[in-house]
Amino acid sequence: MQYKSNKGYTGFGQLGMIFLFVGIGLILLSVVQIVIGFQFLPSGTTIETMGDDLVKALQDPKNVNLARIVQALGTLFIMFLPSFLYSWRCNGKSPLWLGFSKHINIFQIALGFLIMFAANIAAMPLEDLTRKILVHLPSLDKLAHQLENSYNEQIVGLTNLKSWPEFFIAVVIMAFLPALFEEVFFRGALQQIFVKWWNMPLLAIIFTSLLFSLIHMSVYLFLSRAVLGFALGWMFYKTKNIWVNIIGHFINNFIAVCQMFWLSMHNKKVDPTSMDPDVSWWGSLIALAVLYFFFHFLNRHSEENRMKIYTKEQALMVNEPEGEPLV
Repeated sequence: MQYKSNKGYTGFGQLGMIFLFVGIGLILLSVVQIVIGFQFLPSGTTIETMGDDLVKALQDPKNVNLARIVQALGTLFIMFLPSFLYSWRCNGKSPLWLGFSKHINIFQIALGFLIMFAANIAAMPLEDLTRKILVHLPSLDKLAHQLENSYNEQIVGLTNLKSWPEFFIAVVIMAFLPALFEEVFFRGALQQIFVKWWNMPLLAIIFTSLLFSLIHMSVYLFLSRAVLGFALGWMFYKTKNIWVNIIGHFINNFIAVCQMFWLSMHNKKVDPTSMDPDVSWWGSLIALAVLYFFFHFLNRHSEENRMKIYTKEQALMVNEPEGEPLV
């Protein structure tokens, strides 16, 4: 029997719906960027030079708060809002369909943080491995350098934090909102589509983690972020509660923002490539073993809440009035 959503959409139909809303979000974001950018563009800007001039304006240290707002609006329009619109159209109005639930406990939160910590350690040697492999692929290595330099310049500009108010703004815009928006889109929406559609959770989580890594546009960190994405995906699969993911992801981002704030306040160079400690393969293997036990305990401390969420989902499927399926 072909899988269909609560309101009768097939797997292809749901993907089509979510990417339709992503496309609309991209259009709205472009309009907002142009409207905001016009206030900061230099005189003499033409249609041909508008794109480059807008990028330069956002990279100007004077406009760092504007750049942070634009970044937040970007993930809002192309991840968060499309996820909610897709879920509302294909499943129903309840945010439970995206994983939002009150059924969470302190053990899940603590283990979520520990899982992110261990996954980071386990993934660190993969960046060095990727660099060694790309040395033998000059064209791809050149592209990787360009992407990495562009990303680092953006991060350095956004994390030029010289005061406590700027730090708190960065915590919200660079730590909390990305965690919220990315988890809702990748785990709450996409992963759930693939898990239910394919009925192969492991494959669905791997595929979603690869998409999660791909969207960050880093060749050197592709495997490392894929590992983090897999840890987040498995975490959501075991808890069925997106808040566990959001909190764990947020704490991971928060630590990075704190590191950058400390460097900025002490007039030290902010270099994202040198902030992580060197981890040997032995350290990575130990972290993987620890990660296995953390997931074991997470599963045990999530069983009761997972069943409550499942029961609520079944009740919603009975009580939610079905819409007319378009696919």
